[in-house]
Amino acid sequence: MIDDAILAQAEALLQRCREAGLTVATAESCTGGLIAASLTAIAGSSDVVERGFITYSNQAKTDLVGVPAALIAAVGAVSEDVARGMAEGTIARTPADLAVSVTGVAGPGGGSAEKPVGLVWFGCARRGHPTRTLRRIFPGDRTAIRRAAVAQALDLLECAI
Repeated sequence: MIDDAILAQAEALLQRCREAGLTVATAESCTGGLIAASLTAIAGSSDVVERGFITYSNQAKTDLVGVPAALIAAVGAVSEDVARGMAEGTIARTPADLAVSVTGVAGPGGGSAEKPVGLVWFGCARRGHPTRTLRRIFPGDRTAIRRAAVAQALDLLECAI
């Protein structure tokens, strides 16, 4: 799952964070910890990676990063508002400077006309700056969707530096 391209991307991100004196935290649903795993696969990453939350269930999104249950009930877990709440909640609950969140439908089941398999929402927060969100629909099977989501999340963190 963590291929050479992702590892190279993670290594470059870690170096940029070191140079900027920034730390990172993650809140992951459909990627199940793969973003944090990609970063921590690099030796010495502990000076940048602060922590990661696997918020796979709706309850975890509420308990760990403070996304209101009422918001999830109103708009669904795979939504811009929840992705934003996950990223902002991660910043609020950790000393990290940057946070990325991912929530989506990796499939093969669980999709709908409104939220098809491959739909992923991202949030990226930097302490003291506006939070950015991004909606993407990735093609492929579960593995391809999750891999693409990891790469996109690393890109978002890079852009936030």
